[in-house]
Amino acid sequence: MSATCDDRRAGIARTSPLPRPRTVVAMGDSHFRDMFDLPRLNRLHHLCDVRGPLPAGSLDDALVRAELGEVEVLLTGWGCPPLDDDVLAAAPRLVAVFHAAGSVKTHIPPAGWARGLVVTSAADANAKPVAEFTLGTILLEGRRTWRYVEGYRQHRDGGDAWRRLVPPTLNHGAVVGLVGLSRVGRRVAELLRPFDVTVLVADPTAHASQAARVGATLVALDELLRCSDIVSLHAPELPETRHLLDRRRLALLRDDAVLINTARGALIDTEALIDACRDGRIRAILDVTEQEPLPAGSPLYELPSVQLTPHIAGAMHGEARRLADSALDELERFLDGRPLRHRVDAGRLSTMA
Repeated sequence: MSATCDDRRAGIARTSPLPRPRTVVAMGDSHFRDMFDLPRLNRLHHLCDVRGPLPAGSLDDALVRAELGEVEVLLTGWGCPPLDDDVLAAAPRLVAVFHAAGSVKTHIPPAGWARGLVVTSAADANAKPVAEFTLGTILLEGRRTWRYVEGYRQHRDGGDAWRRLVPPTLNHGAVVGLVGLSRVGRRVAELLRPFDVTVLVADPTAHASQAARVGATLVALDELLRCSDIVSLHAPELPETRHLLDRRRLALLRDDAVLINTARGALIDTEALIDACRDGRIRAILDVTEQEPLPAGSPLYELPSVQLTPHIAGAMHGEARRLADSALDELERFLDGRPLRHRVDAGRLSTMA
């Protein structure tokens, strides 16, 4: 099988039926159950000779270590420990990792890339629910829904004087700023096309023509912050993007602006955000935070102008089957010698999420 896998890595299409590759599936049990219903489980077994526990929650387990010596393919997902140098050394015949989740930056060590492993990611499949979550949040926040929910709860006398204290709704004529023309950022821009909003994008790696293709206008970040009613973050976490929204930039936001973060918590200076939200001048919707889980004593829990969700924007429950489909589709293409659609380019890791 090793010779055939080497041929596949070279892009040589198979011309006759080949044995199924020895495979270990490594991910958390709950994620596996969300991803693999019976049809997908049957497809997995059709494509692969699956060995060891299903799923393997640990790569240090004695049974899994025994299988790693013969394994040719790893199918991984959320809950899988990093494939460190010890794991790679224990798997000399490993040629490909199909990751049924998003980022692989902390998943594959330098030795794996140097070894020439084929690595694919289901980040595109996971971008869809994140973009849908973002769109729903933008529309609800543009309607100032939370203000009416809270006002209706507090004022039960039938009067509506409190309504005059709610800022005007934004869904007609709003300016929505997207920080990052990533796969999620592009999807959000495209989903916003039917609505009566202007979309701005700030991304130092993008060109104006790329933004125009998704109905957006490319601008500098500071201009985006000054002009936008709603700002949504879709940039990767890199050394240069850490605390991208610092105290100075948060101060650029308009009064009553809404800041949405479904990307990475470290993009925002948390202490500066707490100060900006404490008096209610801006509102923040945070699906990610700089520390996850957020410490119990964080002031973010107590601020009325902050809404926290526990990192739920990505695929959940039945949505996770998209991730399984993506990984299995890539695996099948690999076995057939067809071009892969979601292979991760190690040369681009420095700019990826």
